[in-house]
Amino acid sequence: MLEEVERWLSRRSWSASERPVERILAAKQRTGTTVSVVLPALDEEATVGDIVAAIRRELMTDAVPLVDELVVIDSGSGDRTAEVAAKAGARVVHRDAILPRIPALPGKGEVLWRSLLVTSGDVVCFIDADLKDFDAGFVSGIVGPLLTDPDVDFVKAMYDRPFTEDRPFGAESDSLASGRTSGQGGRVTELVARPLLNLHWPQLAGIVQPLGGEYAARRSLLERLPFPVGYGVELALLVDALHTVGLDALAQVDVGVRKHRHQDGQALGRMAAAIYRTAQLRLSRGHLVRPELTQFERGEHGFVPHTYAVDTEERPPMRDIEEYAVHRAA
Repeated sequence: MLEEVERWLSRRSWSASERPVERILAAKQRTGTTVSVVLPALDEEATVGDIVAAIRRELMTDAVPLVDELVVIDSGSGDRTAEVAAKAGARVVHRDAILPRIPALPGKGEVLWRSLLVTSGDVVCFIDADLKDFDAGFVSGIVGPLLTDPDVDFVKAMYDRPFTEDRPFGAESDSLASGRTSGQGGRVTELVARPLLNLHWPQLAGIVQPLGGEYAARRSLLERLPFPVGYGVELALLVDALHTVGLDALAQVDVGVRKHRHQDGQALGRMAAAIYRTAQLRLSRGHLVRPELTQFERGEHGFVPHTYAVDTEERPPMRDIEEYAVHRAA
């Protein structure tokens, strides 16, 4: 590990407990900084309500007014995600209702990009909607450094990832294979993202959870960054933030334990391909020769190939969108 990264780890890695809510609130009041929390959601009726309720109950009260707005962006759920989120107290916006002149593409990054147009906070905090046993300390933990330290622009959550018994058949975890039960990233992180970062962006070797969906950043940074529409968005934002504001403006906060639904091996393969493509694009600013991934499933008469497009679209920095300028001026 680079000496620069070792110094960064000692200066920019914290525990959520190091910033009590009272200190964060005092900094928020002193600076006048506003905070938006965004939950991108697709078929998450089982968990989204509990997350929304916890944030409203613990961080949106007269006593603790840390979060100014809480928005769930529904990207086309077929279940009761929107209804459950609204009932719990979130403002729910459908992805297709945001910036309708640009047809929406499927993918998490698309939702995160569009969320900038329907939120107003100076700090934007993203939280995945599939978290179980959610603790509002996730939010206060990762927005804390942005409110108390003006030199920090981008904060990732770090955590243990225990694997629960409801993981899909065949979806063995890195931790199970190694005999460990927590403390490391998921399979795509350990097999794809971490090697890519260590080899090509060694300044980011100290990031514990580079692909984690819980992070916060200043709007002034996010609006300057391009957003891959799909799975590559977390890696892209991290790498582009490094090049835009430098390593010392990045930080990470230990928020404890993250429990969520695990995907099957083939879904992770598609995720890995998109992440590799995102890294490759940033290394060469070129194009993949064949932006597709073929996977196999056993059928009645043997193995059947299924070919999927690898996400190749990226949205431009939001500040380049005319409607965003109008929205910010309103």
